[in-house]
Amino acid sequence: MKFIDEARIEVVAGDGGNGVASFCREKFRPFGGPDGGDGGRGGSIYAIADRNINTLVDYRYSKLHRAGRGENGRGSDCYGRGADDVYLRMPVGTLITDRNTDEVIADLTEHGQEVLLARGGEGGWGNIHFKTSTNRAPRQKTEGKEGERRELQLELKVLADVGLLGMPNAGKSTFITAVSNARPKIADYPFTTLHPNLGMVRVSHEKSFVIADIPGLIEGAADGAGLGIQFLKHLQRTGLLLHIVDLAPFDADVDPVKEAKALVKELRKYDDSLHDKPRWLVLNKLDVLSADDRKKRVKDFVKRFGWKGPVFEISALSREGCEELVQAIYLYLQETRAVAHRAQETKMREEAQGILSIDPDDPRFKVIND
Repeated sequence: MKFIDEARIEVVAGDGGNGVASFCREKFRPFGGPDGGDGGRGGSIYAIADRNINTLVDYRYSKLHRAGRGENGRGSDCYGRGADDVYLRMPVGTLITDRNTDEVIADLTEHGQEVLLARGGEGGWGNIHFKTSTNRAPRQKTEGKEGERRELQLELKVLADVGLLGMPNAGKSTFITAVSNARPKIADYPFTTLHPNLGMVRVSHEKSFVIADIPGLIEGAADGAGLGIQFLKHLQRTGLLLHIVDLAPFDADVDPVKEAKALVKELRKYDDSLHDKPRWLVLNKLDVLSADDRKKRVKDFVKRFGWKGPVFEISALSREGCEELVQAIYLYLQETRAVAHRAQETKMREEAQGILSIDPDDPRFKVIND
């Protein structure tokens, strides 16, 4: 299935049915009175997050989504039937924005999450609602209201705990294959990865996390070189970035430090918040180096790159060092989640205390002495 992460659609909710002006015409009831029913409600359009879908390809070619119109009311106090609602299933991680106002309508982050995109129009009133003691034969009725119409921008940002960064042929696809259930295309030429790949990493039977691999970046990607930087948005939801560097390139003229600095520069050009995310340095393809050369290259790279953060030495092909890296990632994610959970609990506790506490200086609670 083709991977599509952006689409533009138009949603049109159904109009409400019209009310009717009608009078009872039955034998032996010469003055039966008004009996016009209301019109039915127009169909609404909803979006539902579905974890079984991983692309917006259905909405790239089907751009207009319209709900049905409500039925008109009828005589004998018969109300019109409401139209069925329309449900659009979208991948988890889809951001829905109004193209005309730039308003973020919804961010589908959980499976089964349901969001109203366009509300159907209410049905009109029949003349039965206008009957009074002084107006016993009303001929008033109202028409149904129009349904909402919206032009929407759909943008898919995959949900992952860890994201992979690196130049083409740095070994990202080999790494995600070695540690997860993902099976991306692997070859000895650049840009074999043309769209993001997600993989589930099993640390143990009940411990796991999700890792995302995106196409490689090259210098000038922000200006459109290579595949550009459009796929970097898929890393904005991650909690940790792994910067994978090929420390033993085939071309002797390639400087890994220069390439690594160029990638960080492109990252900053795209989004400062993404650049400031926690990032670990992963030096790959060390299995082709001797022990002495390996130690020397690692030390030289870290010094010239000016890196102060965590450094991991691996070989994705032979899986050397991969298990230690996976364990370290899981412990980091667990600690990060625990800190976030404690912060949320503290915030909720402070809000509750603020609601229950009484300010002694509040004039509403001062005792009035006669």
